[in-house]
Amino acid sequence: MNPSHPHHDHESTAEPHVDHTHHHPKADEKKSSYFRRLSFALFLILFAAAAACLVQVRSGEAEVITRFGNPVRVLLDPGLAWHWPVPFELSTPVDLRLRTTSSGLQDVGTRDGLRIIVQAYVVWQVKADDKNVKRFMRAVKNQPDEAARQLRTFVGSALETSASSFNLANLVNTDASKVQIIDFEKRVRQQIEQQLLDTYGVRVVQVGIERLTLPVVTLAATVDRMRAERETIATERTAEGKRQAAEINSTAQRDARILKADATVKAADIEAQSLVDAANIYGKAHAQAPQLYDLLRSLDTLSSIINPNTHLVLRTDAAPFNALVDGPALFLKPNNTLRSRETKEEAKRP
Repeated sequence: MNPSHPHHDHESTAEPHVDHTHHHPKADEKKSSYFRRLSFALFLILFAAAAACLVQVRSGEAEVITRFGNPVRVLLDPGLAWHWPVPFELSTPVDLRLRTTSSGLQDVGTRDGLRIIVQAYVVWQVKADDKNVKRFMRAVKNQPDEAARQLRTFVGSALETSASSFNLANLVNTDASKVQIIDFEKRVRQQIEQQLLDTYGVRVVQVGIERLTLPVVTLAATVDRMRAERETIATERTAEGKRQAAEINSTAQRDARILKADATVKAADIEAQSLVDAANIYGKAHAQAPQLYDLLRSLDTLSSIINPNTHLVLRTDAAPFNALVDGPALFLKPNNTLRSRETKEEAKRP
């Protein structure tokens, strides 16, 4: 009986042990929780890896993908793009917007040896293409302030070179038509445009002169030059006025001589015609009334030789004064009586 009892006890004790292992709920919950945590961790790792591989390209910027520090790709289109995660590849944004840089005051010399103080500004931007964006990255390590500092050096040199091609009067003048500031700006731009593009990948949009002043020495020289120009202009205008006056005077004298000669010719013609007419009248008068003709001729002779300032002491019984003494009757007698009286009068003369 005893040997079977232990065996019975062994069997009875083994069955509850088997049932206890098969129906343990806490072990299943722990295993499920473990898998959930593992899945979530894997999801986070995958999300972080995907986020590290994503890059967003913003409007007005370019993204440069560098591989171990060397630019390999340039992303220009706005949106999302992929690259290898760190440390294999890095993404660096490059600003493509317009920037303005001032050269500061520069003391430069003009072609005529005078000094001016000029300040220019440059509007620039990184040219939006693969080649020039990489060039900008390599040249200044994507540092716009460093690019602006180096750009000022280029502009200062260009101002010195360009100013030597202009006289001061072409840059500072009261006559706006003689001022060539636009040409000066174009010359400065031509000096720096290709250099900046080839060296930094920078495109020059605009170059302008924002300030131009004169040093004290140059200002005094400018005033003297302007005074000399005004005096020269005044002298030229005075000389021109005198020349025109002399020309007008010469023309007037020539016209006066021509008019006077024409008038003299016309007067001579009129006088000759009047003498002819007078001779005809005298001839007709003498033919019709000889005595009256003699009287009128005597009176004409008296009017031609006597004036208010004439003093004459002459015999009055001689011709032509006998006309005043005897009157018209002398000339109205027959011709023979007149001749006999004249013969008597001549006989009485000593």
